[in-house]
Amino acid sequence: MATVNVSIELPRSVLSALRQDPATFGREMRLAAAVKWYEMKIISQSKAAEIAGLSRAEFITALERFSVSPFQYGVDDINAESLDA
Repeated sequence: MATVNVSIELPRSVLSALRQDPATFGREMRLAAAVKWYEMKIISQSKAAEIAGLSRAEFITALERFSVSPFQYGVDDINAESLDA
């Protein structure tokens, strides 16, 4: 798998405020972005897991930390599907 390195600059105080080292912050930021993009239905669950650097099962477990459902279908979606059938 080809990779790309993305670099961002942050004030050192951000890491201090979060009580995280740069490596931990990077992992958490990747996870938070992946969860948000998944929640917004921009990416699939498997792509989100890949971005987060987790297995799909680990990503599904991580969704709970962010109070995000692992299901992208809501009640309205399910009802609409059943009416189409």
